[in-house]
Amino acid sequence: MKVLLVCSTGGHLTQLNQLRPWWSEQERHWVTFEKADARSLLEGEAVTWAHHPTTRNVWNLLRNTWIALRLLPSFRPDVVVSTGAAVAFPFFLLGKVFRARLVYLEVYDRIDSGTLTGRLCYPFADLFLLQWPEQLGRYPKGVVVGQFL
Repeated sequence: MKVLLVCSTGGHLTQLNQLRPWWSEQERHWVTFEKADARSLLEGEAVTWAHHPTTRNVWNLLRNTWIALRLLPSFRPDVVVSTGAAVAFPFFLLGKVFRARLVYLEVYDRIDSGTLTGRLCYPFADLFLLQWPEQLGRYPKGVVVGQFL
């Protein structure tokens, strides 16, 4: 299976890294920001560096959409997996066009409210994973899988 892993750095990357036992067995490619934690954790991995900051930054949204437009047809992932943040949205939007399955893991620290990226990606996600039962109030079609930190 070909997996595209898309996330911001920091806690988002840390949580996606917790899935290593699964993704390490897959053909994979990463999209994240070129920061020290990502360079360290993803050494030896195939990575495309995205543009940041992304939160409410329209210019970088457009630049990351361009990256998605180039990467998705060349890599052809079977599944796009993300923990957010905003860098995920263009890959979910265009991932649907390229018929990839879309899996989103809502973050650990937003127990009773959804993140902006979670709310944007939720309608496109084939599987929306939650870390707290309380998150079902915001995402009723989500699946509670427990905590990743």
